[in-house]
Amino acid sequence: LGLHGGGWCSPPLLLFLLTGFPGMEKAHRWISIPLLMVYVSILLGSGTFLFPIRDYHNLHEPMYYFLAMLAATNLGVTLNMMPTVSGILWLNHREISHRACFSQAYFIHTLSIVESGVLLAMAYDGFIAICNPLRYTSILTNSRVIKIGMGVLTRARLSITPIILHLPWFPYFLSHSFCLHQEVIHLACTDTTFNNLYGLILVMFTVVLDLVLIALSYGVILHTVARLASKEERLRAFQTCTSHLCAVLVFFVPMVGLSLIHRFGKHAPLAVHLFMANVYLFVPPMLNPIIYSIKTKEIRHAISKRSQIRPKIYSI
Repeated sequence: LGLHGGGWCSPPLLLFLLTGFPGMEKAHRWISIPLLMVYVSILLGSGTFLFPIRDYHNLHEPMYYFLAMLAATNLGVTLNMMPTVSGILWLNHREISHRACFSQAYFIHTLSIVESGVLLAMAYDGFIAICNPLRYTSILTNSRVIKIGMGVLTRARLSITPIILHLPWFPYFLSHSFCLHQEVIHLACTDTTFNNLYGLILVMFTVVLDLVLIALSYGVILHTVARLASKEERLRAFQTCTSHLCAVLVFFVPMVGLSLIHRFGKHAPLAVHLFMANVYLFVPPMLNPIIYSIKTKEIRHAISKRSQIRPKIYSI
């Protein structure tokens, strides 16, 4: 799913042409079937997490608040991409204005940084729960959780804004089923040094920094767990971190792969770029609900309890 470049330079604020899956236009209807299943699974999975966390008082804890933030972020990414992807695959609607493209890129990258920040906050939650359990409730109060969430969102919005605001001033070669900054900037037929350098610095001071802090928190957690006397306590502590570690890998591995492809794989086949972009944007939202529903007993219990209530309501 990418942007197509033409052979001449256009003034700003015209149209991009979304290419979808180049060379597979006749199969777009068939491709839309698995993508529709992915969309439905993401919407149902994220919704399945958000409603029990909202409705059940025993899930009103920092861990589940952060989990709700993660689900809302995944839902936001999916809803942001659905119109353009669906329009290409089902209606062959390929045009997108520069303003709409830049807006979509803004929300995709903002939500990616938000997800990175939420995963860091969840690592901090696990760090406090294991390394300082007696002060857990006094450290992670509801007001502090709200401040962390607002800080994560503010950091993402402020850090992405400059690089997106710079895009409309570039002239472009005329035109993924969605817009990524990495794709758009390749179409510009002028000097893009600012965006390239700012993008690299942004990644280093947000995503890479978050990943380093998460790794450090796990180092301290492992050191603390190794000192526990009981084997059962060590196993319980490891089980607490397993789902979060899986979510970290599911998010960061595709992101690193996509970054490497864009920076060092410019001569790689287009199919590789399309595959990595779709894995990066679709796989984490699809797998996160599965990971946490399998590994978190309280979530499973709330979901099953909610599903048992509905038939009773309908029978009344």
